[in-house]
Amino acid sequence: MARVKKAINARKKHKKILKLAKGFRGARSRLFRPANEFVMKALRHAYVGRKLKKRDFRKLWIQRINAATRLHGLSYSRFINGLKLAGININRKMLSEMAINDPEGFKQLVETAKQKINA
Repeated sequence: MARVKKAINARKKHKKILKLAKGFRGARSRLFRPANEFVMKALRHAYVGRKLKKRDFRKLWIQRINAATRLHGLSYSRFINGLKLAGININRKMLSEMAINDPEGFKQLVETAKQKINA
């Protein structure tokens, strides 16, 4: 029975990590051990960043909707409540896009929400 050598597999693993570490400064891009540490750290940050991005975009959409509804004399929370009462289900991304690109359509939604709140 032959003994197993790990040289080929180790080289593959090292090359993969060093390829991911491209662009890092100093030893972090040239030596395996520091590169491995910082690649793992970078991947953790990237994972967290993908979650934060969703949160940030939702905040942006809400700010845009709030600004647009206040132009028509309504607050964001009352606008969303009015849409729910009217049975209109449009996500915040689309509402934000409408507020920017289709002010007339957005105004109709605001009017509908106002009617439902006052009814």
